[in-house]
Amino acid sequence: MLETRIKQAIRDVPDFPKPGILFKDITPILLDHKLSIDIAEEMATLVSDWKIDAIVGVESRGFLFGMMTAQALRVPFIPVRKKGKLPYKTISYEYQLEYGTATVEMHTDAIKPGWNVLIHDDLLATGGTACAAAELIQKQNGTVAGFAFIVTLDFLNGKQELQKYTNNFVSLVNY
Repeated sequence: MLETRIKQAIRDVPDFPKPGILFKDITPILLDHKLSIDIAEEMATLVSDWKIDAIVGVESRGFLFGMMTAQALRVPFIPVRKKGKLPYKTISYEYQLEYGTATVEMHTDAIKPGWNVLIHDDLLATGGTACAAAELIQKQNGTVAGFAFIVTLDFLNGKQELQKYTNNFVSLVNY
């Protein structure tokens, strides 16, 4: 079963990035090319009915499987990056973190008006970054087609935050 294979590959890193947090590290998945392919193919299958025109991947681990899923669906891939990392004209969105604020950006010509865009990241915690990506899509007159994650930390209730954009939601592993 894919969920079991993913859980076996994920590494728990205690006290990262700060004391008291148990970080779910997906990078060991990348050592298994078959598992990586299976994840991207499963993501593509699960979202195939959502009429997706593009996939947004959130920096940085969202790039990994977001790009692979975009290739499987044969749609464009759009990076959402931290402020100051994109070279062309950008739009930005600032959002609250539990310890301050963060800003993410997207190129101004990345999304065509009316596009249905899937947002992908490796892990859903509180939902702040995914919501920020959704706001960027809406600023460019796109529609959030759905959200896709490898891992969701259910106890942080991030999925509830995303429901103001869409009820389309996929997660391969839940804790």
